[in-house]
Amino acid sequence: MKRLPIFVTIIVLAAVATMIGLGIWQLQRAEWKNELLATYEAASDQPAISYPSVPVADDLPYFRRSSVNCLEVLAWRAVSGRNANGQSGWAHIAHCKTAGAEGPGAQVVAGWSRSSDDPEWSGDLVDGIIAPDSQHILRLVASEPVAGLQKSQEPSTEDVPNNHMGYAVQWFLFAGIALVIYFLALRGRNSAAAKA
Repeated sequence: MKRLPIFVTIIVLAAVATMIGLGIWQLQRAEWKNELLATYEAASDQPAISYPSVPVADDLPYFRRSSVNCLEVLAWRAVSGRNANGQSGWAHIAHCKTAGAEGPGAQVVAGWSRSSDDPEWSGDLVDGIIAPDSQHILRLVASEPVAGLQKSQEPSTEDVPNNHMGYAVQWFLFAGIALVIYFLALRGRNSAAAKA
């Protein structure tokens, strides 16, 4: 039997070790995400908190009850969303002024409608649930809609992606496939050498 190709073997083993390491890392991330989701699930049973003016990334109060005093609506954005009955349409998010000219502001999901047109609402005190926001980290989903809108679907932990276990399986499969390809190539190389 011919000697193993040292350079290629080192590269393949390094790649396989990296893929296995990434798979283990994703398993750790899956465990972390499951603990985080359990915390979020428990948040709905906890008392209401003050809406955070500056969210702390390590301790985001997602799914906690809170309230915001929207002093003035500075802008609107409409994003695809569902109402409390699960119908598709538009969730209307108000960018609210909350304190002074340079206050931190807040994003408030005022409600849902079939139209993307901005609702007529100038602001008021809003109670709701804190949810993730792709642009501003946090938003408050109003428990009772305003300005003639319908109630938006309440935030759910089911909307928080948790695909780390799938990624882990992929990395382990990639490592296994790389080893199979390496051994098949080695076998073909040895067969060709034996015929020569």
